Amino acid sequence: MTPSHHPNWERRSLLCVLAASTLALGSTWAHAQTPLRVGILYNTPISDVGWNYQHHLGIKEMEKAFPGKVQVEFVENVAEGPDAERVIRGLAQNGNQVIFTPSFGYMEPTLRVASEFPNVVFANGTGYKQAANVSSYSAKFYEARYLLGVLAGRMSKTGIAGYVAAFPIPEVLQGINAFTLGMRSVNPNAQVRVVWTNSWFDPSAEKQAAASLINLNADVLSNHTNSPAVVLEAEARGKYSFGYQSDMHKLAPKGQLSAVVHNWGPYYTQVVGDVLAGKWKSSNTMGSYAQNYISIAPMNAVVPATIQSEIRKLETALKAGKFAPFDGPVMDNEGKVIVAKGKTMSEADINNMKFYVAGVVGKVPQ
Repeated sequence: MTPSHHPNWERRSLLCVLAASTLALGSTWAHAQTPLRVGILYNTPISDVGWNYQHHLGIKEMEKAFPGKVQVEFVENVAEGPDAERVIRGLAQNGNQVIFTPSFGYMEPTLRVASEFPNVVFANGTGYKQAANVSSYSAKFYEARYLLGVLAGRMSKTGIAGYVAAFPIPEVLQGINAFTLGMRSVNPNAQVRVVWTNSWFDPSAEKQAAASLINLNADVLSNHTNSPAVVLEAEARGKYSFGYQSDMHKLAPKGQLSAVVHNWGPYYTQVVGDVLAGKWKSSNTMGSYAQNYISIAPMNAVVPATIQSEIRKLETALKAGKFAPFDGPVMDNEGKVIVAKGKTMSEADINNMKFYVAGVVGKVPQ
């Protein structure tokens, strides 16, 4: 993807520890006095908000769970594609026994490198492929998107929301559609307009996209990109917004109504714990709201107490499994029934989503 990368990738350790030994998959971690080496790479600078920041917090949480038992090496601002493969291979060659690659665009490079290092554990974030030594992991971000869609529907005066999105992959479409379904559950005439940036991290393009949506009468903005540019533009223009990945209230104290917050600590702690215990097995993890992989940030004081109460009640019902965002009836924006009334969309169909629901304007880019 488009983020620029450092010509000489920088290695920084989060703990000062000793050298590590080699991990044999499925065996007990025999060298209790030797730290397990853990590598991770990020597709943008870590910054202090956003996708990679939340993963970094998760890694730090994992470190605290295993004091003195792990050594972490991370590389930031690694473009997806050939450079990612080089960096992943470098992490393996450098002795890391567990390597996390938290981006969809890292999936294929991860699989290629993993085939060369069968005794190293790899885990790819938001990808969908696994191998004997490769797990995949993601979360149902769309669950929180639905709640914030309801909040948008209650707070919008124009009934039009703007959504700045990176790439039309299922993960992004899930969020757009869940947000729209939530919004239309309280305002059946609501519309969501989408602008695609074709980049995970391009603050200038994100800002321009946000401005164009505001010019189309959107008075509340959401996004699925990796910078806070959309929230900042909404704040500057006096519009409401929702942070994504991190709580961005400090950047937009007046306009951010809430945010989808990611929590990766449980996953990283589980994987490293399993490796240390010699019980790791390849798997596909899909974290949920109920498992605390996702939450919503505290709501802005401008949100009336009655609406805050409504959202919290929905949150409780969601956690309890009393409803799901893609419960039927669900229609696409061309009038086709996707999920019949009384049914719910299967996980397989959610993970292969390629359409807009009713209420989203336009067509999914091909």
